[in-house]
Amino acid sequence: MNSKPICLLALLTVMTFSCGPDNKSSVAEVVQPISIKTAPVSTSETSGSLQLSGNIEGNKTVKLGFMVAGKLQTSPNTEGQLVKKGQLIGSLDPSNYAIAKELADVQVRQVQDEYNRLKILFERNSLSESDFKKVNFTLDQARTQQKLHTKNLSDTKLYAPMDGIILKKISEVGEIVGTGIPVVVLSDISKVKVNAYVPESDLGAVKIGHKATVTIAALGKDFDGLVTEVGAAADPTSRAFTIKIELNNPNMIIKPGMVAEIAVQTGQTKSAITLPVETVLKDVNGESYVYVVDPKSNKAFKRKIALGAMDQNKIQVLSGLEVGEQLVVGGQNKLTEGSAVQIIK
Repeated sequence: MNSKPICLLALLTVMTFSCGPDNKSSVAEVVQPISIKTAPVSTSETSGSLQLSGNIEGNKTVKLGFMVAGKLQTSPNTEGQLVKKGQLIGSLDPSNYAIAKELADVQVRQVQDEYNRLKILFERNSLSESDFKKVNFTLDQARTQQKLHTKNLSDTKLYAPMDGIILKKISEVGEIVGTGIPVVVLSDISKVKVNAYVPESDLGAVKIGHKATVTIAALGKDFDGLVTEVGAAADPTSRAFTIKIELNNPNMIIKPGMVAEIAVQTGQTKSAITLPVETVLKDVNGESYVYVVDPKSNKAFKRKIALGAMDQNKIQVLSGLEVGEQLVVGGQNKLTEGSAVQIIK
């Protein structure tokens, strides 16, 4: 009997059984759902605190320049220098103005002598009244010119009109400056103001006199302030309104230009979606998100949200969630996009 057909038949039989559709080479991996806790998204009453960002500016800021033109002779040493009211903070070369003043003095003396001589003649009726009035007018004119040149000479010195800090030096010693051209910026910072913008939708909640808490990260401190101004016209670009909050600054530690975070106490309450702080996660870009569960598929999905004010351990959600959605409140750190979940009580 020939053995070759038998071997061939055996080989085909082995291949048929090993490659058949009812025999799989591997067993499918079973994915276990992640246990989580959920809670329905709901609204709650939040305190009337309006969260804003702003910049610090001086209580009063002025650009100072000379009333006359000339060559800058002295100026403040450094920006940030504190000055007192009446302190000399700059001067021009006074030479030309001093010469003009001397000429005016000479003119006054000359006309005064002429006046004294003609007065004697007038009193003796040897001079007409019209001629005497002419010399009298000439004397008045000379004295007026003298006052003008005296003032011009005085205006070559620039004095601080208030206590403050030198914010900026615009011109340096040796420069020729024109009349009224600012050479230095001075700001009163015994009190400062926080300049912030309020959206049109929130403007009605802010009133003059409302209290505000101002946080300045650069100083690591909170300051109490009051709303002192509410803008009457919107910014044409942002459509927001300006408000100003006044702060005391007794130690001059708050400087113009610092960034501030503001919480204005409006005294009103409103209904809003709030979440426990621990349910909110951050991605690599610093954006906030939470997980919500799709009840049909029993899977969890990321949902980016915009956050508002924090009140104790709750944080307000401005957008991204709807009331009634199932929010993951426990086990969210184990989840990824589309994770299968099992809700536990």
